[in-house]
Amino acid sequence: MTEAEGPVPFRTFILKVANRCNIDCDYCFVFNSKDQAARRLPARMDLAVARAAARRIGEHASAHDLRTIHVVLHGGEPLLVGVGHMAGLLEAVREGAPAGTRVLFELQTNGTLLSGAWLDLFERHEVAVGVSLDGPPRANDRHRLTHAGRSSAASAVRGIELLRSRPHLFAGLLAVVDLSNDPAEVHDYLAAFEPPVIDFGLPHATHDDPPFRTDPGVPEYGLWMSRVYDAWLARPEYRHSVRMLEDIVALSSGVRGSVETLGLAPPTSVVIESDGSVEAVDTLRSVEEGASWLGLDVFSHSFDEALSHPKLRHRQHSRNALAEKCRACPLVDVCGGGYLPHRFSAARGYRNPSVYCADLEYLIRHVQGSLREYGWNPQTGAAASP
Repeated sequence: MTEAEGPVPFRTFILKVANRCNIDCDYCFVFNSKDQAARRLPARMDLAVARAAARRIGEHASAHDLRTIHVVLHGGEPLLVGVGHMAGLLEAVREGAPAGTRVLFELQTNGTLLSGAWLDLFERHEVAVGVSLDGPPRANDRHRLTHAGRSSAASAVRGIELLRSRPHLFAGLLAVVDLSNDPAEVHDYLAAFEPPVIDFGLPHATHDDPPFRTDPGVPEYGLWMSRVYDAWLARPEYRHSVRMLEDIVALSSGVRGSVETLGLAPPTSVVIESDGSVEAVDTLRSVEEGASWLGLDVFSHSFDEALSHPKLRHRQHSRNALAEKCRACPLVDVCGGGYLPHRFSAARGYRNPSVYCADLEYLIRHVQGSLREYGWNPQTGAAASP
């Protein structure tokens, strides 16, 4: 895959509409990691901020002739802003879009506050809703408890079941991998809700603060996800996608993936905080204080200025920014060197292989090996000749 000739425009705009949450996930990169800036930011995005962000988004879409843009409503827990205020935010963004540009709204929630009133609003604005759930109650409650230390599972499941009553709004489920949970059990439990997509995320970790492992010599996260892959293929009636695994298949076949955690394509997302600050990928908060901050805001700066910011230049030249070991690896087009936060160390910045390097290698080879058994050639994306 060749590097982009010039800066690739942003296509996904993540609005941090709420900077508070009604549950207290211990792995949360917003409230329980190295950077605590969110606690000092406004609890919700003011409409004046939304309008300024919308103007900048419209300006960017016009300048780069973008026919479709994605606007993700995020937090914290975005539903804490209330139905009425959310309606104002959605209207502000849609009004700022230029004629001929389609706005696709998405929202990520813990599901506990979903109601009929919320779904009515999402119907009007065609908002696709994703819900975070780590598996059955026992698995989910390892990390996703309320501030009072109580289970959040039943409330989340109630919200998912309500969302299932309007399946065209249901975007999918997101789970964080925990080695203590059984991967097939987690996958099959989530699949029973009939989501269109199940997305699995690796716990945020760095070389200075590595992920939990029972045996550092074993690619345990790769083994865990390979068992998810096997469970996914085991039942032909499954119709959902597993995003990480489908991306591995796509990237192995020379097709661009759908998320920023794999592959070498320049990322195309940017974050707008509740006070209007423009931020790099917000998961960098798990790295160190200020890692995601650019010193820009929607009142004074354009998104083209963000594209040229030194902290974002590596996004446009992904291969050159990787460690030497990664550049020489035959799997680099698929792995992409691993997700940016997972490559960090205080000593060498981001020029390191991912802390999940061995896990990703194991998983990619497992998926590619399975594809070959089915007569698929990952190098050409075609079935092998009989």
